[in-house]
Amino acid sequence: MNIAVDAMGGDKAPRATVEGAILAYREYGIPTILVGNERLIQEELTRHYIKDDKLQIHHATQVAGMAESPTDILRKKKDASICVALELIKKGEAQAVVSAGSSGATLAGAIFILGKLKNVDRPALAGVFPTLKGPTVMIDVGANVHCKSLHLVQFGIMASIFAENILGIKNPRVGLLNIGEEDSKGNRIVREAYETLRKSNLNFVGNVEGREIFTGNLDVVVCDGFVGNICLKLSEGLAEATGIMLKNEIKKNLLAKFGYFLARNAFYNFRKRVDYSEYGGVPLLGINGIVIICHGISTPKAIKNAIRVAKGLVEKKVNEHLLIRLKEFSESKNYNSK
Repeated sequence: MNIAVDAMGGDKAPRATVEGAILAYREYGIPTILVGNERLIQEELTRHYIKDDKLQIHHATQVAGMAESPTDILRKKKDASICVALELIKKGEAQAVVSAGSSGATLAGAIFILGKLKNVDRPALAGVFPTLKGPTVMIDVGANVHCKSLHLVQFGIMASIFAENILGIKNPRVGLLNIGEEDSKGNRIVREAYETLRKSNLNFVGNVEGREIFTGNLDVVVCDGFVGNICLKLSEGLAEATGIMLKNEIKKNLLAKFGYFLARNAFYNFRKRVDYSEYGGVPLLGINGIVIICHGISTPKAIKNAIRVAKGLVEKKVNEHLLIRLKEFSESKNYNSK
């Protein structure tokens, strides 16, 4: 198995991406292909005294800028590191791609170069949220702003497969994010999705409000990418702000500092649970290949964990499971292409 890493993607590339690949190899034995400027990548490998052939370099002459139009990148920068990395999957030289570069370029490139799985109208990003009882998958967290009800149902199917095979959750409970629990709430698209999900073979528990996300009573939360991305960024911002506020309060007096000393393990575990880098990145489900999209600010730890997640998706044959379940749904009487 080879994981292609877009070594030039991200605010801290290639230092963070290369170091992340090194950590993934040292901790998990995962071989990677580092795609990008060969000279810069080699400098980073040399800095870490790495000469092992399990970390290969595939030269790419261009870089996809974060502010550039995804269509312009695909049209004018065919040798951009993310495009070259995706081509490696298409050629069978890699089984997955990890990128912390332009998410728009990665999404567009994945659809254009690899294509969508059969019976998938819109690929979607599945984010993993920490909750009181364990991880919960939210889908979509940014790939699709405008959705039809059919897309939301497909998102639910894809996220259920992910939760079952990667997170080990049997018969995942699926909720539809809405402004109220009643089936009459929400816009037309959400109401239509509710009816289809209710009749599906998913373990659908109905509409859920935003405050339910972190209770742990759900395994999958379905929404469009506009709402999902706001939830994702809000959650990350809240976790960061909470940590800063606690730190500031602890600094105020000696008793608080002593209390922190006694509870430091609890604080460490809390910080670890809400740290995005523990999950590495979010998988783009519905693509004819495995693609993990990471934060632009990803640390080596985040890249390492994203590579680990990519390996898990390949080994668990998630796309094969998706094809089977999506085919079943498309042939069912509940399928509605509108």
